[in-house]
Amino acid sequence: MQLIKDKEFGGERPLFASHDLHLDNVTILAGESAIKECTNIVATNCKFEGNYPFWHVHGFTIRDCYFAVGGRSALWYCDHLKMSDTLIDAPKMFREMNDIDVERVVMNDADEVFWRCNGIRVKDLTLHGGTYPFMFSRDIYVDGLESDSKYVFQYVKDVEIHHAKITTKDAFWEVENVTIYDSELNGEYLGWHSRNLRLVNCHISGEQPLCYAHDLVLENCTFDPACDRAFEYSTLHADIRGAITNIKNPMSGQIVADSIGSVTIDENIKAPADCVIKERGL
Repeated sequence: MQLIKDKEFGGERPLFASHDLHLDNVTILAGESAIKECTNIVATNCKFEGNYPFWHVHGFTIRDCYFAVGGRSALWYCDHLKMSDTLIDAPKMFREMNDIDVERVVMNDADEVFWRCNGIRVKDLTLHGGTYPFMFSRDIYVDGLESDSKYVFQYVKDVEIHHAKITTKDAFWEVENVTIYDSELNGEYLGWHSRNLRLVNCHISGEQPLCYAHDLVLENCTFDPACDRAFEYSTLHADIRGAITNIKNPMSGQIVADSIGSVTIDENIKAPADCVIKERGL
């Protein structure tokens, strides 16, 4: 592997179609497509200021690097990436990619990141700002996530999440086969129109959570007092610890809680309208 150290590159395609390179303490200046159509690339202690630095790259490692705002749309149409200990201020990262491993990464403008990707493995990721992270992606495993980005994990499939703190409305809309463990989910309209969404040991806050959900499962979950009109038109099995303020028009299944503030069943309930709702011990 050729080592390129302590260099600067600018302009268009300075390292186009390179292979077997180790870039150390390299700065990619203003320009476009610096490392395009490359294979087997390692970047350590590098700074990326130009647009679109990694497109159509196959097999690469990024470690201890920085993506400035100008390094937007940096990683598209790539595969087999390992990224760690990296700070990203650029938006629109990770598009149409396969096999991504990300560890100890902070993204300060998480706008439209991780779109249409397959095979994402995340450890200790922080997302700030932006909208729609992870949209349309699938086969995702997360252990450690803190996010205040808007509308995360919409239209995703086959996802497992551990130890997350997510603060946004409209998270997990129209998802399929998603399981979330030991996490804090803050924001109204959580999980609407989901299929096979399972929450285990989670705390939920925000208005109207988990409506229009199909085959929803909650195990040992807790709810903030502000959660009202939960489970409208959902089919579910829910084991709730502590109190839930209000349940409205669930379609079928069973809901058990230690305490239920109120239940709204009105003329608008949909068939089969046979959900069993009860307080534990009664």
